[in-house]
Amino acid sequence: MRDLLAQRIDQLASGYADANDANHLRHDPVFKLGVERSPLDPAHALASAPPFSRLEHHIDRKDLYRLTHALVDHFIASYAEPPAAIVLDLDHSDDPTYGQQEFAFYNHHYQNHCYLPLFIFEGTSQALVMAFLRPGTRPPGAENAMILVRLLSYLRRHWPYTHILVRGDSHFATPEVIDVITSYRWTDFVFGLAGNAVLLRQAAATLQAARCLHHHRVALAQAHGQTPPTSSRLYDEFVYAAGSWAQPWRVVLKAEVMQADDNPRFVVTSLEAPTPQMLYEDLYCARDNCENAIKAVKNDLHSDRTSATSFLANAMRLLWACAAYVLHHALRTHTWQHTALAQAQPSTVIVTLCTIAAQIKQYKDRMLLHLPTSCPVKALLQRVTTLLCAVPEPVCNTS
Repeated sequence: MRDLLAQRIDQLASGYADANDANHLRHDPVFKLGVERSPLDPAHALASAPPFSRLEHHIDRKDLYRLTHALVDHFIASYAEPPAAIVLDLDHSDDPTYGQQEFAFYNHHYQNHCYLPLFIFEGTSQALVMAFLRPGTRPPGAENAMILVRLLSYLRRHWPYTHILVRGDSHFATPEVIDVITSYRWTDFVFGLAGNAVLLRQAAATLQAARCLHHHRVALAQAHGQTPPTSSRLYDEFVYAAGSWAQPWRVVLKAEVMQADDNPRFVVTSLEAPTPQMLYEDLYCARDNCENAIKAVKNDLHSDRTSATSFLANAMRLLWACAAYVLHHALRTHTWQHTALAQAQPSTVIVTLCTIAAQIKQYKDRMLLHLPTSCPVKALLQRVTTLLCAVPEPVCNTS
């Protein structure tokens, strides 16, 4: 089982999206080395495609729970000491389906039949915390709250004094989710908030001031022969309570006036300290990094290859891709630093390092990989190899 998991994750991390690729990669010497097998011995071939298919279709819900739990355990173990603060970025992302996949439903927001998996990343490091596949319907607040209860409770067992900020867009701003977050100490939230008539009335004065500011800036630019600004914005805050909330919360307003129309945006938070502008621009807008990480999992590591008829098999395929992302993130954090790949996405790493021909020679006491004389990344590979040898064994945080 260990070799099966390692082989599939290594192949995904190297850009081979389908289990069918194992039919010709099972004899690849480098992938054999990855699972500590003799690279040139035909008797030590790796698994072909059928074992992966059988594995995916024999997975049950308990297995998926354990694998998801392992992702969270890995995230916790990546810290040698409990961090002072972390940011949990929550986001759903559509996974379009084109066949008769189980639990694939039509989603009006995305205008197609899809799954709608949930991804949770650590916002400052883009480390994957957990992910799981779910049907294509809009997630209710109770479902999101149930997930957060389990995740926050488990994190609190290891990090009782870490400040946790939960961040997401407007569909997470439900009473169930807010009640769960506020029930834990040193835990706050910042969520987008959908506009309504009450919020727009509260924002009316600030929007009018933003219109006056924009007209003044445009007139001033035209008078000096400069290009007029495309938008102007002001920030404000007020207290607001939706009918379903247990108490009122602080709402930050971004009153933006553009050439075409007004563009008010609202954010609800339990934080008190940041100014409205800082909270919106530096804290809430930073959640875009989560979307970039999701793109890496979906586009670079092919988490959207969910074409199996079984929902549980497709959930396993999502976890394959997540494990490959964890591998890439660990390499970027510990190995690619101070190299040309320090900020590289998985697709760049795959093209740069995983598509190189090499000759392997096996000796009694060692194995040598000979690169072509004109290999353009020879110096980079030498530095990466040196850094890999210097990386210490991971230390599990048992606090």
